[in-house]
Amino acid sequence: MALTAASTTTITTLLISLLFLPKFYSSELDSHTSIAKADVDLLEFPLNLEFFEAEFFLYGALGYGLDKVAPNLTQGGPTPIGAKKANLDPFTRDVIEQFAYQEVGHLRAIQKVVKGFPRPLLDLSKESFAKVVDAAVGKKLSPPFDPYYSGVHYLLASYLIPYVGLTGYVGTIPKLQAPTSRRLVAGLLGVESGQDAIIRAYLYEHAHKIVKPYGITVAQFSNYFSDLRNKLGHEGVKDEGLWVPKSEGAEGKINGNALAGDADSVAYDRTAEEILRVVYGSGDEHKPGGFYPKGGNGNIARSHLL
Repeated sequence: MALTAASTTTITTLLISLLFLPKFYSSELDSHTSIAKADVDLLEFPLNLEFFEAEFFLYGALGYGLDKVAPNLTQGGPTPIGAKKANLDPFTRDVIEQFAYQEVGHLRAIQKVVKGFPRPLLDLSKESFAKVVDAAVGKKLSPPFDPYYSGVHYLLASYLIPYVGLTGYVGTIPKLQAPTSRRLVAGLLGVESGQDAIIRAYLYEHAHKIVKPYGITVAQFSNYFSDLRNKLGHEGVKDEGLWVPKSEGAEGKINGNALAGDADSVAYDRTAEEILRVVYGSGDEHKPGGFYPKGGNGNIARSHLL
């Protein structure tokens, strides 16, 4: 069928519009991956926690970290302070090694979507953990708590940070614009939740075991740690230990608390600012310290530094 002058004009206009569409569309996208620019900082921020988990699990299981396993993912960031191989039984070591390689995958998955940033300086020394534990229990323990001493010690230390990242992912998903971004974070959240469930299940099995020589049970340690995170976060209860008053358990019917959740057993959420308050150990997103002596990296974390 022959084209009329009107139809020819319409097609020409459409082709011109399509020619310029990518330019208009790209103004709302990140040039690295073509995702919404508003999502970039939200996707990059979790790298701070993923670096922590990858290094802590790699060193704990293998005695070395990303500098040997995947140096390209560090983007030239400094080697962690004080991390070392933990004294783990074969089963626990196997699980932690799995976690370690999963975290390597998480770093790579995020850096496929956004540019990311160099690994921040991490203090994973036993002294760093000891300070956090002392703050949680409200006194200086003797001998100082050493996360690398045994499997129980190591898993209690593992309780301290990964769950914080999990709640961060829960808080991030509603803020993301692009389906690709939401799919990535949902996938990361799924595996992080599984790791947290395994850690909590192992500790719950030993909930009433006394951690020598402190005379404190595993459950009591978990409650101390959760209370500290709630205190540092300044946003009410977003954390629960392994053994709670029955009124705070699922449906108000049970003391056991293998998984943390709100009154409807829905996962808690945290903002980036809450996370920084917790991992810095200062209760203030503007004052780095704790496991991040020089603060986190990325636009969100750096924007809060004084």
